[in-house]
Amino acid sequence: MTVTDEVPTTVAVGPREAAADAAGAAALLEIGDRLGLLPHIDQGQSVTAARLAAEADLPEEGVANYLEAMSSAGIMVDSPDGEGGLRVADDFDQIQYESGYLSWAMNANRPFVNNAVEFLRAPLDSRAKYPRDGRQVAVSSEWMGSKGFYPVALQTILDARPSRVVDLGAGTARLLIEVMLQLPETTAVALDLDGPSCEEAVLAAERAGVADRLTVIEAPIQSVAEDPTPVLGADVVHAGFVFHDMMPDEEHVADAVLANCREGLRPGGMMAITDAVPYVKNIRERRFSAIVSYYHKQFMRRRLLSEEEWTAKLSGAGFSSVECVPHRFPTGRLFRATKA
Repeated sequence: MTVTDEVPTTVAVGPREAAADAAGAAALLEIGDRLGLLPHIDQGQSVTAARLAAEADLPEEGVANYLEAMSSAGIMVDSPDGEGGLRVADDFDQIQYESGYLSWAMNANRPFVNNAVEFLRAPLDSRAKYPRDGRQVAVSSEWMGSKGFYPVALQTILDARPSRVVDLGAGTARLLIEVMLQLPETTAVALDLDGPSCEEAVLAAERAGVADRLTVIEAPIQSVAEDPTPVLGADVVHAGFVFHDMMPDEEHVADAVLANCREGLRPGGMMAITDAVPYVKNIRERRFSAIVSYYHKQFMRRRLLSEEEWTAKLSGAGFSSVECVPHRFPTGRLFRATKA
């Protein structure tokens, strides 16, 4: 039998194989992240293997091999500067966005997949025994969020033109920094329980030139139930994918946080909550919604609230109106609630 590059005539081949594309791109991007190379290339700057190797303190041959693969995949292209370097392709953001779904579903949640039997038999013990890789969760979520839910949240806040905005579970404050860059008079508060994320938020604000307008608080969002100081006088309070972490065990705490946010907002102020809703059945969302819902229910032991439950909860906290806006991110919803 002779092995050739020819495709059997019985196989229908289109211009692209979407599943194969996504798998290849996600693996290459994850490797680039773990090597520390992505921060040096994802802004479109021209790079060479020698320069990247020096910046990341890696063997030049290995970096050259990685760039060769990225170029062959069409994720990077020849730089127009004529110096023999490479830059990311024009559709790099879209490639990264699509890769985020595969990276999150399969690798960020790898402990659930690999230890499914143990999680079914002893869920509480397994959660402690097989923790997720926090970095993998954060990176893949950011890739998905770049086009999946950040744009709607950002535009919602910008449309409100707040003088003061608070983000609960702000991470590295990417959203707040973008708001402040577009609204030069706005001040912001970033609250997050993760110390390294708070440290990076401070550095990112300094790099962006908005450090004097950002206050970073290292604390869990549950702390707002006891101390509403961070949200006092805000025009907008945003919270992205953090409230479900309190469901169901700390639902009473979540209710207290919502009530204090409503009290702390200025009249006419807005609470904007992005979260996942369970088992959405429409064709666009149903498959990714299914795995998100299943992971949270079976492995994380979290209860995702439906659109109706979120509306009732925000109304119960005293907000005068609640609007639900779907995200591009399947299963994601933005709930906008107004204080009269």
